[in-house]
Amino acid sequence: MRTIPDGLAERLGGAATTLARCWRLTRADGRVLGFTDHDEALELDGTRFAAATGLSGSEAERALGLAPGTQEVAGALSALAVTEEDIAAGLYDEARVESFVVDWREPEHFMRLDVAMIGEIRRSGESFTAELRGPEAALDRERGRLYRRRCDAALGDARCGVDLAAGGRRVSGAVTSAEGTTMEVAAGGIEPAAFLRGRLTVGGESREIVGVSAGSGAGAWRLQIAAPFRVEPKAGADAAMTAGCDKSFATCRARFANQLNFRGFPHLPGTDAALTIAKRDDLHDGAPVVP
Repeated sequence: MRTIPDGLAERLGGAATTLARCWRLTRADGRVLGFTDHDEALELDGTRFAAATGLSGSEAERALGLAPGTQEVAGALSALAVTEEDIAAGLYDEARVESFVVDWREPEHFMRLDVAMIGEIRRSGESFTAELRGPEAALDRERGRLYRRRCDAALGDARCGVDLAAGGRRVSGAVTSAEGTTMEVAAGGIEPAAFLRGRLTVGGESREIVGVSAGSGAGAWRLQIAAPFRVEPKAGADAAMTAGCDKSFATCRARFANQLNFRGFPHLPGTDAALTIAKRDDLHDGAPVVP
């Protein structure tokens, strides 16, 4: 059980309190940011907590047991603190957030209330709201692997082993037009099927390619992406297309000759095979599901 420091407890017992909330955020790249809902900056525990940042906390709920609590912080997007670009780059994904209560008149009297990780970040206009997940949330994470027919590796990662820089699997081009989830990219001659379920990267943002068809000119391709870019690309912007994979054993073998690294279980019987009954005219010779 946490004990309230004597100096802070004395101030809590008074007729009036002079308390403020502070949040110390440690990003994925190691940068430390301090925020407070007080109207002046505060110095405590070796960190400067900036005021006038627009950051404020919500009601926090806790319950007995291992259920994660609910809490949020809201703030304004600012070039001096939290920026849209840093959020898009993933620098705030699972960032560590420490919450403090402090006597703003004498900041040496403070108490750390909680340590959490940033979960979902929602943006609306010039503001953002970040969900804070307590340590208990780690118990909800899926561990281990799922047994299924298709591969569970990402094309080109260490488990997959395919070299995306070889064999024309990554091509560069330029955006010729963009509207929502439809993009047209001039990238020269490619095999459209090879880039289905691949990635399109423009301006540091990446989206899955869910459709590829011929564009309006020679070497132009009309792409459908899974979600629009936060900032719609302008004509002439540099674009990069990376090949995709449908995660099947047949594609792994035929297109990439990588069947020895296949990370699925292609011979796993499906429910139709597992629940079927033996019939006289069926062949039950133990042959693999995928030859």
